[in-house]
Amino acid sequence: MDITLDRQKSNEGLIKIKLKEDDYQPQVSQKIKEYSKKAQIKGFRPGKVPFGLIKKMYGKSIMVDEINRMLSSSLSNYIQENDLKILGDPLPNLEKSQTIDWDHQKDFEFEYNIGLVDDFQYDLDKRKVTEYSIKIEPKAIEEEVETIRKNYGERVDAEVSEAYDIIHGDLVESSLDIENAIAIPVSQVEKKEQKKFLGKKVGDTISFDISKAIADDEYRGRLLGKTEEELEGAKISEVEFKINEIKRIEPAELNQTFYDKLFGEGTVKSEAEFKEKIETYLQNTFNQDTESFLDHSIRKELVGATKMELPEAFLKRWLLATNEGKVNEEDIDQEFQGYADEMKWNLILNRVAEDHEVKVENDEVVERAKQMIAAQFAQSGLGDQMNEQLDAFADNYLKGNEGQNYLQVFNQVRNQKILKLIKEKIKIVKKEVNLEQFKKEVDK
Repeated sequence: MDITLDRQKSNEGLIKIKLKEDDYQPQVSQKIKEYSKKAQIKGFRPGKVPFGLIKKMYGKSIMVDEINRMLSSSLSNYIQENDLKILGDPLPNLEKSQTIDWDHQKDFEFEYNIGLVDDFQYDLDKRKVTEYSIKIEPKAIEEEVETIRKNYGERVDAEVSEAYDIIHGDLVESSLDIENAIAIPVSQVEKKEQKKFLGKKVGDTISFDISKAIADDEYRGRLLGKTEEELEGAKISEVEFKINEIKRIEPAELNQTFYDKLFGEGTVKSEAEFKEKIETYLQNTFNQDTESFLDHSIRKELVGATKMELPEAFLKRWLLATNEGKVNEEDIDQEFQGYADEMKWNLILNRVAEDHEVKVENDEVVERAKQMIAAQFAQSGLGDQMNEQLDAFADNYLKGNEGQNYLQVFNQVRNQKILKLIKEKIKIVKKEVNLEQFKKEVDK
């Protein structure tokens, strides 16, 4: 067997594997002997089928299987022994493989295209990102209080429609012979058209252009009782909407009954304590958002600042081959930049881990699994009841899914440790903003 690498570019190569008959024939003969001992063919006792008959009947398929096994093993060993840092998987030259004459050919040559990691340098010391903290303003607390009160409020009848009411009535569209009983939340109507729905009473009729009032095609179709396909090309006249009832959410009162329902009996005893709880909740939520955005900013900064050439043409072919039937070339072209950035980020993480000898111990993986399971129990209300069984639950989880669960948790722990190290090396500038300012930064 002869294996060679033609490094066509710094990030692409061609591995050639040449096989002579002496390389594979001993293994093929051994497989035929093993098969003859197990084969059950009419006219022969088990284990007594002649070698020549098995070779005639199954020799070619056994040879093909054995050669493919040798190729897979040899290719993997060659990549490992030569420390080739490949991207994706080797792609066989299918055109060349299709010219093989398995009936008469004795010597074979196979080719595999590979994508390689181009050498790159990163510099954590020169990188700078901003870490935001969100100042909780009284307005945010009041808005959250009102949202919670509405979520726990009661639906009541209203005399005159307002911006957050739900109007029930009969919708009539004459050209398509439509007459449906529907409910329209005023807030779902486009801003420019909402004034037609305000200040109305039961018995009033609203005439409006539904295409202007309802921008979402699917929602508009539901109101009309038609599918998007049925409405395609249809000329819809102005609709008539006769109001039968107006419903409004009456926010829950801030009283002890309300506090007990939310937090448990006696936990919160006043409006001030209730708002303290809301502030703590908002702070925790905002902290999660800003931490996530910091991680995103670090990734964006490092990927953007690290010069790295990926074998783009190879990777697109590989993505097309490994997702055959699911995506086409146009899909891959549209999504490739996101995929490339993800790959660059993983390469940077791996290089940082190698350079700084980041290790993950089994105990850390187990502890992480226990934390995840404990959080799930807490959400379901079981909480402390299941603590004594966490070890058993974590053990079962990590052994499940043929080891994939363990690998997933392992990678989570590893990536967190690498990211923590990066945060210690780069310059992080802290900046306090309000919620609106933070949203603008996220939307940039």
